[in-house]
Amino acid sequence: MSKTNVDISENIRLLSFDIDNTLIDFHTYKSNFKSVWETFKPKDVLLAYNTGRLIDDVLDLIKRDIIPEPDYIISGVGTHIYNYNDQKVVKEFNNVLDDGWDLITVESIINRMSHPISEQPTKFQHAYKRSYFFHNASPDHIMGIEEDFNNANMDVSVVYSGEKFLDILPKYANKGNALQWLLKQLNINTQETLVAGDSGNDSAMFNFKEIKGIVVSNAHEELYKYTKHKQVYHSEKECGDGVIEGLVYYSILPEEALNATDINESEDFFVKQELDHIALDNQNEDEKINLIKEGYTKAIEALKRNITPLGFSACSIKDNEANGTDENYYSVWARDGAITVIGSLPLVYDKEIHQCQRKTLETLFEHISRNGQIPSNVRIKDNVPDYSGVGGICSIDSGIWVVIAFYEYVNITKDIKFLRTYINDIKETMRWLGAHDSNNDALLEIPEAGDWTDLFGRSYNILYDEILWYRANVCFGRMLEMLGEYEEAGEYIRWSQVVKKEILQNFWPTTQQQLFQSVSFAEKQFTLGDTSYLIAQTTPFDFSWRCDVLGNVLAFLHGAIDAEKARQTFRFMLGVGVNDPFPVANVYPVVSPGDPDWRPYYTVNLLNLPNHYHNGGIWPFVGGFWVKFVNKLGFKEMAVAELYKLALMNQEGINNEWEFTEWAHGTTGKPMGKAYQAWSAAQYISACHDLKIIDK
Repeated sequence: MSKTNVDISENIRLLSFDIDNTLIDFHTYKSNFKSVWETFKPKDVLLAYNTGRLIDDVLDLIKRDIIPEPDYIISGVGTHIYNYNDQKVVKEFNNVLDDGWDLITVESIINRMSHPISEQPTKFQHAYKRSYFFHNASPDHIMGIEEDFNNANMDVSVVYSGEKFLDILPKYANKGNALQWLLKQLNINTQETLVAGDSGNDSAMFNFKEIKGIVVSNAHEELYKYTKHKQVYHSEKECGDGVIEGLVYYSILPEEALNATDINESEDFFVKQELDHIALDNQNEDEKINLIKEGYTKAIEALKRNITPLGFSACSIKDNEANGTDENYYSVWARDGAITVIGSLPLVYDKEIHQCQRKTLETLFEHISRNGQIPSNVRIKDNVPDYSGVGGICSIDSGIWVVIAFYEYVNITKDIKFLRTYINDIKETMRWLGAHDSNNDALLEIPEAGDWTDLFGRSYNILYDEILWYRANVCFGRMLEMLGEYEEAGEYIRWSQVVKKEILQNFWPTTQQQLFQSVSFAEKQFTLGDTSYLIAQTTPFDFSWRCDVLGNVLAFLHGAIDAEKARQTFRFMLGVGVNDPFPVANVYPVVSPGDPDWRPYYTVNLLNLPNHYHNGGIWPFVGGFWVKFVNKLGFKEMAVAELYKLALMNQEGINNEWEFTEWAHGTTGKPMGKAYQAWSAAQYISACHDLKIIDK
């Protein structure tokens, strides 16, 4: 996540956060916020809740350990302020609200209205607040209510939120005015304040000059529309996790807070078995770490073999012979190059590697087509681009990876000038990619063999590509934030959440799925069973229950699924042995002749026979992502063990040790493909840094 647009030297002194569906889920009370806040709580930062709940209700949540103890509570949509440390209501604020407030007149006016309005339960009412249910009210309905009060010479505040909650308050009562009054008493400026919310009644908190804000991903459209012109952080996660994400963005919490969890995995039998297995390994731990570190040094050497005047080659030109179509390897590939740039970013201090990272991106954008397509590759010997792959099929994921890599590069280097140079090209690429959503369902339609598995028969909605599409929308939004284009940035961050929702609905089948009246054949079949992972592919007519390992790994690393789903996926993949003998096979189970998914062209060059190449082959670059996936789940010891296995595979070359080959056979683990693959080396480097094994 980018912090380029945030002045982190300016201290935040007070947090004003809504509670329901901002800090906690309204129905389940589920949230990691309490444990994370109490673990990483910063000094000299006051915490205030700014909620529609009444004081006693909030105090009950605190007593039940659902939310942490605050310093202040602004309750009843800005009608009471409670000093938690002194355990008393701030009476001076109520004197402000008395002016012009007549509760009897309010009730009389509401009772005369013809709209379908009903009173909320007594526990939501008090002397400065009358609350009602008014479902799906239009802006005209709300304006009509305001006019009714104006005609009665009643100057009140009418607050509508959540498409059903209507609050009538004193004219000075709302979350913003109450916050402003509190800030004045505490001598805190609005630029020293951070607010967070999810619905329309939170809008007033954002209505101050220079105030900073967090809008969680589950926010209602009303809040998004109100804040889209403002400098706010649109989180990628929901509720408390989204607030934590925003607090890290504003440097109030450390990066470690993003992966903190209050779920105890110590009793997980499956995980315990794997840890016990690791403990029985007779290999000396120091020897393992030494081999990993040796591999790190060798990976840098392998990466530098791929430095060319146009950027990173797919594999070392001087170490591989070109035969026939193999000449394609001697190119700057968009996909390979982008993944190599991302993996090698920890080495941005190395001038030679840094220049090659930058040149890789420049080369690809220098050859962008008139309609925004990033080339599949650019031939190094003559600087000629190719926009298609095998059979003349275009590579959809190439452009997606380049957008993601550009963001990751700029986020590390803070080279805003470089971003400004290419932002219009990136916009064109995003438009070209978006055009592949031809039915406007937020998911891209991918032609068969139109992504990295270029000789493997997947098509239409493919998990791997949809995960990348989700991430690209987030990354593009963050880049626009860096340039101060907040409204357009918000549009893309918002759209990314639509993509994520569609991914979960379409790729995580369950017998409990609630279907719409009009459904496809594939959706009907979903009700036949449940899965513990995101399935590989769906079309309007069928689907694949196979587990796309890379797609599922990236789903968690990129934030498309939460830790709970990722743990289910991890247990499944661990159980079927995708990491044996080395991490990891790209798909489970493999496709065999006679299977409906089998294609005759799988025998071309014998590449996609079972356990070969994309049909269950082991890919070292995917292994690097796998190690980071395991580490993000919190299993550091297991991640180190997997990194050691990855080092062993990279060490076992075809002609020499440490060749970082392209792939390995799925059952024998024997190295296959080209030697000194750039992305194999780069993702190994990235995994070493992710585990903090390398002190640089």
